[in-house]
Amino acid sequence: MDLQLRRLRQKHAKEAPVRARPVMNVTPLVDVVLVLLIIFMVVIPALQNGLSLEIAGVFNVDAAAESKNPFMLSITKEHELYFDEEQLNANALESKLKAASRSQPGRRIVVRADKQADYAKVRDIYKIAQSSGFPGVSLRVNRLHDGEEN
Repeated sequence: MDLQLRRLRQKHAKEAPVRARPVMNVTPLVDVVLVLLIIFMVVIPALQNGLSLEIAGVFNVDAAAESKNPFMLSITKEHELYFDEEQLNANALESKLKAASRSQPGRRIVVRADKQADYAKVRDIYKIAQSSGFPGVSLRVNRLHDGEEN
């Protein structure tokens, strides 16, 4: 009986189909991930530019200051004020700046103004920002290269 069992096993072993081993093809996955990476690299910087300002330029720009996530105070050419993304009126500016300075005393503030904004108005707002208690107030400008006009 043992001999018959062995022969039966050998017979069935020869007839058993060879199973294909599954292999995962990761090329389409990598292609999709790279396309998504490129899309995010293009879209994210565009989303961060909330307010459209045409910043004035200078030829001799100071070295970049090491400041992590400063507050942004923006002035449009129509003299509208924005503190980060929040629009303010001129009356509430000083109290808002002082409250922000007290809530996060180590954070700096950057003033950026449209190049068509009135200089006297920008200077007055810069003075208010300086007197609000921030550890540093900077004015954002763009770098001009030779041959460019402001």
